[in-house]
Amino acid sequence: MIGRERLRVMVVAPERHALRQPHAGGLEAVVWNRVRWLRSRGHDVQLCAAEGSDFLGADIDLHLPSPRWHQSRDASDTDFPEGHRRLMTDAFARVRDQLDAPATRVDVIDNHSLHGDPILWSRDIGVPVVTTLHTPPLADMVIASNALTGSSPHRFLAVSQYTARAWSAEGVEAFVFANGVDTAQWSLGPGGGDWVWFGRIVPEKAPHLAIIAARQAGARLKLAGRVGDAAYFDREVRPLLGHGIDYVGALRQPELSALVGAASVALVTPVWSEPFGLVMAEALMTGTPVAAFDSGGTSEVLAGIPGTAIVPSADTDALAHAATALVEQTRLGLSRRVVREAASARHSLDHRHREIERVLTVAAQSAVPAHELADAEAVGA
Repeated sequence: MIGRERLRVMVVAPERHALRQPHAGGLEAVVWNRVRWLRSRGHDVQLCAAEGSDFLGADIDLHLPSPRWHQSRDASDTDFPEGHRRLMTDAFARVRDQLDAPATRVDVIDNHSLHGDPILWSRDIGVPVVTTLHTPPLADMVIASNALTGSSPHRFLAVSQYTARAWSAEGVEAFVFANGVDTAQWSLGPGGGDWVWFGRIVPEKAPHLAIIAARQAGARLKLAGRVGDAAYFDREVRPLLGHGIDYVGALRQPELSALVGAASVALVTPVWSEPFGLVMAEALMTGTPVAAFDSGGTSEVLAGIPGTAIVPSADTDALAHAATALVEQTRLGLSRRVVREAASARHSLDHRHREIERVLTVAAQSAVPAHELADAEAVGA
């Protein structure tokens, strides 16, 4: 750690899914890579995450409870089983108490939770918290954010301008800090194969619309990803499989990179306010062109990168035509290496992580001493 400060960092992960491969989604992949990189830089990193995650230590209080569904088909990415929210509140209270003890205090919290409680730790115990806003505004987080005082050592980062504007409308101001992709993990692929769609299989990602577009274009399509809504998959996706449309399941990162890198074009079909859309940057890093719906922050991710096309949301006809045109551009000489180089210049993870290291280092200097917290509480009383 010559020439830089060694930080004691607690990374608070999104609590719904364990951080491990195959990743549950882009958010989990981002945080998994963050922990790995910070540790490689020599920082003392503790992880607070769902049980079963990689990188968890022996401290059981940092193992967050995972949702326990009565039946697997009841599992949802948008809701929790009855009683789970109370379990999470109790778990975060134990983490807060640990952070408040001098022996186990850290320099800074790198917070990616979608629960409001970790946001309040900056106000309640004076520990600096850097919260990254990965989603559209969530009520629990908005309430906690607006409960912070002016002296709370807290910084908010948003993954896109679009996301920052959405949170600003709720009274939460954030600096824009886009996600990044590991150029070593997502290597240049040969292309030329089937079309591809990959991501969480949930209604808001709308893979069924990618299938419809591929059929309209007469193209073969492979879908990869975790089923996050079994009812949606059975209703909208499964009936469309076959005849050149194949679902290959949830893949570990090396296999997923190989699949995407072998594709001639990637379809991205969000029908919600997409905060960032990591799959676009990942596909481009392999050299595979991207045709995407214009939703949320997608235009920011693709801006200025060759081999990309944006069409109106839910317009499968326009998507089919755009994807076909990108395949033709590649046949006529669009270099996959040029696509990768442009994506790397915009979305390299190493560059992003060096920036976050600086942010965490600066934030760590804003801790509020215990006696000042006590004075503030006395004044408030």
